[in-house]
Amino acid sequence: MPHANLVHHIRANVRAALDEDIGSGDLTAQLIAEHTRAHATVITREPAVLCGTLWFEECFLTLDPDCKISWKFREGDSVGANETLCDIHGDARAMLSAERPALNFLQTLSAVATKTRRYADATRGLKAKVMDTRKTLPGLRMAQKYAVTVGGGHNQRIGLFDGVLIKENHIAAAGGISEVMEHAFQITPPHIPVQIEVESLTELEEALRAGAKLILLDNFSLADMRLAVGHAAGRAELEASGGITLENVRRVAETGVDRISVGALTKDVDAIDLSMRILLP
Repeated sequence: MPHANLVHHIRANVRAALDEDIGSGDLTAQLIAEHTRAHATVITREPAVLCGTLWFEECFLTLDPDCKISWKFREGDSVGANETLCDIHGDARAMLSAERPALNFLQTLSAVATKTRRYADATRGLKAKVMDTRKTLPGLRMAQKYAVTVGGGHNQRIGLFDGVLIKENHIAAAGGISEVMEHAFQITPPHIPVQIEVESLTELEEALRAGAKLILLDNFSLADMRLAVGHAAGRAELEASGGITLENVRRVAETGVDRISVGALTKDVDAIDLSMRILLP
């Protein structure tokens, strides 16, 4: 069973998606005789990591509580092109109304999990964690962050409320790295992580002297990342960010950084090509 907080988000996401699509009623579905029963299959046209089955199911069950969905694969499984993902049996009108929102969730979250798996595989055997960011689709943050974990990645803070990330504008407004770090330690509860972004080795040293334990290296070159890791010598966790691609992520991990944040996991999403076909019994 998913965590209760995730269930809340799934239901809210699905309700919003169905309201957006169906509005006052599905006019086209009325072409199908009432109470008609149907069978459908969902096929993937390309390789993917399956993710979003709970959102998919909720779309159909909200419109037809008696709908039966039988999955051929489990959440997080790698599937090949032209594989049948599931069979669906239920009310034909409800099935047709749920089709697009359900596929939208499944193709989007599978895309996030698939991309994350590629980054995780590229850094396999090295200590660096591949992590997401707040660059998510509006309204789908929890869903996309869940998909990142299904793909083998790790979550950063959910939002502005559960972690402190001090960026260049915060530093400038507060008067400097030492000043902003001192203030952050004064006002932040002990269980909340405090991270500061630095743009040079000089700023890294200042952050370390100010007591920083979690430091983001913003757009550092590979050479400077290696110098930063050597200079920090375990005094703080170091995170690489900026310009990370699938082509260079392993080289970044090989510098010895602890974390690598990749906004592309959730913001540059190419939806997985899925297709649903309905057959009458």
